[in-house]
Amino acid sequence: MSLGVIVTICGVISFLILAMLAVAFATNPERGLEQTTHRQEKLPSVMADRYAAFAVLAAAFTVYGDLNVMAMFFAVCAFMGFADGWIYARAGHPHWKHTSSGLLSTGALLIALAAIIAG
Repeated sequence: MSLGVIVTICGVISFLILAMLAVAFATNPERGLEQTTHRQEKLPSVMADRYAAFAVLAAAFTVYGDLNVMAMFFAVCAFMGFADGWIYARAGHPHWKHTSSGLLSTGALLIALAAIIAG
C-alpha cells in the first residue's frame, strides 16, 4: 500500500470522526460534550484554539496557492458564518458579524471559482 493511499485512508477516518461528532453535537449537545470531553466553562478557550487553527489553515492554503483548495476553504468558512448566524438569529441574538462572515466568504468563494473557470 502506497503512502498516498494511507494518507487518503487517514483523511477518510478524520472525516468520519468529525462527522460523527458533528451529528452528536447537533442531536444531543450534552452527549457531544461527553464524547469530546469538552467542558462548558472551557469553551471560550476552545474557540480561541479553533480560530487560531483556522487562521493557520488560511495562511497555509494561501501560501500553497491552489485555487481549488482556497475555494473549498471559503466554502467551509461561508457555511460556518451562515450556520452561526442562523443559530444566533433564531435565538434572537445579534447575528450580523456571523452572517456577514458568511457573505464575505461567499464572495471570496465566487472569486475563487471565477479564477478556476478562467484558468
